[in-house]
Amino acid sequence: MHTEQAGATARGPQEQYFAALAEGRFQIQHCKACSRHQFFPRTLCMHCGATDLAWTDPVGTGTVYSFSIVRRKPEAGGDYNVALIDLDEGVRMMSRVDGVALDQLRIGMPVKARVLRDSAQPLVVFDAVEAA
Repeated sequence: MHTEQAGATARGPQEQYFAALAEGRFQIQHCKACSRHQFFPRTLCMHCGATDLAWTDPVGTGTVYSFSIVRRKPEAGGDYNVALIDLDEGVRMMSRVDGVALDQLRIGMPVKARVLRDSAQPLVVFDAVEAA
């Protein structure tokens, strides 16, 4: 589903992205000229340089491309992961995978996006899903 064009308001693409997240919506940009998606939001298509970009709701499914475990003392919040996720739309984004023991996280693991709004700033995190 395409929504307002990236250049249609005075707000920049990053502000539009975070405003949608604050409403619980995860969106990426789609170029009408070359029909490719991109992430992180920009004013120009990173593939062809066109400016005719629209916001779209991605399916939200993807796979873990890579990950790293950040080690912290328990009193500092404990260990967590930082993951690169390849969305099915062809974009890669940095996030984390929730709900999976760190020793069970794997490259190629199928994941599904969700918007986490219980932190200071909303963010996109991923949950592992059963392989079909």
